[in-house]
Amino acid sequence: MSMRMKFCGAAGTVTGSCYWIEHDKGAFIVDCGMFQGSKTLKELNYGDFPFPADKADFLLITHAHIDHSGLVPKLMGNGFHGKAFATDGTKDLLQFMLPDSGYIQEMEVSYLNRRNAQRGRDPVDPIYTSEDGEAAAKKIIAKDYQRWFEPGPGVRARFWNAGHILGAASIEIEIETGDSDERVMRMLFSGDIGPEHKLFHPDPDAPSNLDYVICESTYGARKRPSLPPKKRRDLLGGIVNKAMGRGGVLVIPAFSVERTQELLADLSSLMRHDKIKESLVFLDSPLAIKATGAFKRHADELEDLGEDGDLFDNPAFHFTASVDESKAINNYENGVIIIAASGMCDAGRIRHHLKRRLWDEKNTVLLTGYQAPGTLGSILESGARSVRIQGEEILVNAHIQSIDFYSGHVDADGLFDWMMARKPVTRGVFLTHGEMEGSTALRDRLIAAGFDEDRVMIPRLDDEVDLLGHDGLAMRAGPRRLAHKDVVDLDWHNDLAQLSLDIRDALEGAADERSRNVILRRLRRALENE
Repeated sequence: MSMRMKFCGAAGTVTGSCYWIEHDKGAFIVDCGMFQGSKTLKELNYGDFPFPADKADFLLITHAHIDHSGLVPKLMGNGFHGKAFATDGTKDLLQFMLPDSGYIQEMEVSYLNRRNAQRGRDPVDPIYTSEDGEAAAKKIIAKDYQRWFEPGPGVRARFWNAGHILGAASIEIEIETGDSDERVMRMLFSGDIGPEHKLFHPDPDAPSNLDYVICESTYGARKRPSLPPKKRRDLLGGIVNKAMGRGGVLVIPAFSVERTQELLADLSSLMRHDKIKESLVFLDSPLAIKATGAFKRHADELEDLGEDGDLFDNPAFHFTASVDESKAINNYENGVIIIAASGMCDAGRIRHHLKRRLWDEKNTVLLTGYQAPGTLGSILESGARSVRIQGEEILVNAHIQSIDFYSGHVDADGLFDWMMARKPVTRGVFLTHGEMEGSTALRDRLIAAGFDEDRVMIPRLDDEVDLLGHDGLAMRAGPRRLAHKDVVDLDWHNDLAQLSLDIRDALEGAADERSRNVILRRLRRALENE
C-alpha cells in the first residue's frame, strides 16, 4: 500500500497553493494556484509542473483566488484530462477570473516583448491566454456544500464553507486504503479560512476527527481586534474624511473579489447615513465589476447585502470598464475615490493610477490587505521614498496607509481555535500557506495545547510525505525547483531596484559635482573588483 503527498506550492510562502496526492487507485490535485511575489518566485509559473499532469484523475479547487486557481488553464493545456470540481460560487467567479488572468498575462508579455525587442532579447509567450482561461473555466463542475461526491476511483469528497470569499471551501477527502483495519484515510484541506463575523458570510465550518489536516497559517503570528460592522465602517469613514480633507484623491488598491465588494458595501452605507460626504467612487477594474455582478446574483446566499444586493446600487458609484473610461479618471484632481486591482499593486490598472497619483502629497493610498514580499504594495507599505512603475521612477509623496480589518483571513487566535475544533487529528498536521513566522507561531501554540510535536510539520516547497508511514511522519525532499532561501526571501531584482533608488538619492543629495564624481568612481571601482 502506498499514499504520498507532495507540497507543490504555498510552502514557505502564501501563494501558489497546490498539492499532489498519489494513492494505489490513482492520483489527484488540490488547488493549482499561481505564485506571486518576487520575480524569482513568479518564474515558477512558467516552469514545468513538479508532477505528471496527465496522470491526475481530478482536481479540487478550494476557491477562486488566483493563488489557488490561477494555473488551472496551464494545467489543462499540459495534459490534464480529468475533471475539475468546485463550489457553485467558485465556478461562477472563475468564468471571468481565469480569462482575466490570461488577458493580464497577454498584456504584460506584450509590454515585456516590446522592451525585449529594444534590448535584442528573444520574445516570450504568456503562460496562457484569455481564450485558454475561458476554455478552462467552462470545464469546472459545481458541487454543493456538505454533500459527498466521488470525483475519482477510491476517493470521495465534500466541500465545507470556509467563510473566506464567495464560494470558498475547506475540502474533506476520504481515500480508500485497502487496509482491513483502516478502510479510509480522512483528510481536510483548510483552503483559506475567513474570520468569524465576516461581512457577507457565515462563520467557517468543518468536520473533526481526522487523520490529517492541511491548514493555512497566513496570520499565524498576528492578532487583530474583533471589529463589529459599525466600528469597521466608522474607522473607514474617518480615513475617507481625512483623505478628502487633504484636497486630493483617495486611491485604494483592492482585490477584485470580496475586498472590493466589502469596500463598496461599507462606502454605500456610510454615504446613506451621512457619515462621509457623497463622493464619486470609481470602480476601475473590469474583473471587479464582473465579480460585483456575481455577488448580486448570489445575494440570496450571502449576508449584509441588502435586498437583491442593493448596497451596490449607489448613484455615486461609477463602474469604468473600458480603457477610455479609465483614462478619463485622470481628469479629476480631487474629491474622488478610485478602487482598482490588484490588491498588491502588482498588475492591472492600479499601477497606472499609482503612477499618476503617488507624487502628490495631497493624495492618499489605502492598502487594504496582505502585501506579499517583493510586491509593489509591500514596497510602498515599507515606506519607500520612490518606486519604479513600468520602468519609470516615481516619487512617493502621497500618504500611504494600511488597514487589515478587511482581511479575508482569520487571525492567529482564530486559526488556533479552528484547529482545536478539528480534534482529534490522529496522524498529523501540515501548516502551509504562510511565511515562516506565522507557521512557526501556530505550530508552537498547537504543540503547547497538546498536539504531538513530531506530528505538526511545516513543509518546504517540493517536500513529499508518506501518508501511510507507521513510524511517524517522514518528510522527504523532492527535486527542488527553488532553494528554500529563494522561496522566502526577496531576490536580486528587488535589491537592484532599491540600490538604483539609493544611488540616485546619494547623487542628488551630494554637495556638488565633485562629490557626485567621487560616488560614481567608487561604484565603478567596486564593479571592477568583482
